[in-house]
Amino acid sequence: MTRFFRRPALLACALALGLQACGGPEASTDAPPSVVSTAASPVMESHARALLQDVEPGDILAALQAIPGVTVVRENAPPRPGVRHFVMTYDQPADHRHPEGTRFQQRLTLYFRSAELPMVLGSTGYGISTFAYQLEPTSLLQGNQLLVEHRFFGPSTPQPTDWKLLTIEQAAADHHRIIQAFKPLFGGRWISTGGSKGGMTSLYHRAFYPHDVDGTVAYVTPNSYGTQDPRYVRFLSKLGTPECREKIRVFQREVLARRAEVEPLFESRTQAMGLTFSLLGADKALEFTVLEFAFALWQYGNASLCDELPAAGGDAGELVDVLDDVVGLSYMSDSDLDYYAPYDFQAATQLGSYASDERHLHGVQRYPGQYDPRALVPFDMKPYRFNPFAMPLIEGWVKAFGQNILLVYGENDPWSTGAFDVRSRNDSYRFTVPGGNHGARIALLPEAEQAVALERLSAWAGLPAASTATLGLRAGAVKSGEEHVSTGVVDRRRGPPRD
Repeated sequence: MTRFFRRPALLACALALGLQACGGPEASTDAPPSVVSTAASPVMESHARALLQDVEPGDILAALQAIPGVTVVRENAPPRPGVRHFVMTYDQPADHRHPEGTRFQQRLTLYFRSAELPMVLGSTGYGISTFAYQLEPTSLLQGNQLLVEHRFFGPSTPQPTDWKLLTIEQAAADHHRIIQAFKPLFGGRWISTGGSKGGMTSLYHRAFYPHDVDGTVAYVTPNSYGTQDPRYVRFLSKLGTPECREKIRVFQREVLARRAEVEPLFESRTQAMGLTFSLLGADKALEFTVLEFAFALWQYGNASLCDELPAAGGDAGELVDVLDDVVGLSYMSDSDLDYYAPYDFQAATQLGSYASDERHLHGVQRYPGQYDPRALVPFDMKPYRFNPFAMPLIEGWVKAFGQNILLVYGENDPWSTGAFDVRSRNDSYRFTVPGGNHGARIALLPEAEQAVALERLSAWAGLPAASTATLGLRAGAVKSGEEHVSTGVVDRRRGPPRD
């Protein structure tokens, strides 16, 4: 990849050609779009103005209803004074190369303050909740927020479902069309954001449509190599103290060595929760949950959890309790795997995932080497190959060309293994929350780094320089818990997002 950085044109061509193969053997033969203007096309803008000219000024509901392709499903109760919240859908082609074919309704929510304020385009990378909440950039900027459900999740799923259309290119085109549709109404600056898979989605969109938005804030956003990226094993092998790491290994081995005691408790507990394990079977589901344990402990927790792990030979019920607290007993259930199948499919074809350390589990495992995203998808994955070029090419674009990008990571978050690299010469920055996990955010950064992040975010959003101090006060309110905000990260321990 080093040569690509010295030859920008070569990297751009490689991105265009390499990503054609993403998503399997039947993927597109068309190159991804070239640089697109940040503004909507003159024809679209003129058409939108014609539709909006009879709308009474300030009538946001009528203005939304006038946008071609938008359906306002409902308006929720105001989440706070001066704010309105709408649930909408936007008409999208399942295949952007063939818009005359199958179409689907992509779900959105709008957190609205004023059409003149900056717009935050948010993605979770999964489904969305239709309850009103703010992402951190929305709260800091006191702007509007358009939250987009990722294609193939929940009601945003084309029917019939053609899985080869679940690619990063198609999802980027979804975001591009939404921006084109809403920009005539929201003419201020646009900032895209997301956490984890949502941050990945935001960066992929930028790679294909670099000028759609004025800046991007991506939280805890990884870039993985292959479905069994060994870098994660090396990262985990250095976290915490040797004693802490040994306690984690002992716990994992203890659960599997005492499977005859633990598994009946695992099954009875999950049955009481209404969960089933038809895809994997309870035995494999338990083993995969144990393999996830070390990663989840550091992703969501910290070293203090090591002190709470039960000693060897203790009560089997306590082992199940700890599994539930750290990983979640529903993690490998049919309902969770069915909901998250689009993610596992993407991980198995384009995004990649992490390898698990199994060396200390020899002799107590029954399914060694089988914990892979391909095993978690509830249909035959043989027709869909993994594209090894997609993520390195995205990584190369972000490093060489990614402008106005702010990355925030947690020091102890395993996903930081695959942290993207950016360049300050592109007005892009990467910051790390000391001791942080998957909940890292701007509000938790050290004071000096937070000041830089807030100043650049304010500038990208087109706010006056004096507003940086105000953003700092808001960040303080978020840090202290005075205001509940999210980075968009989905916590898979507690089941899918709820409407």
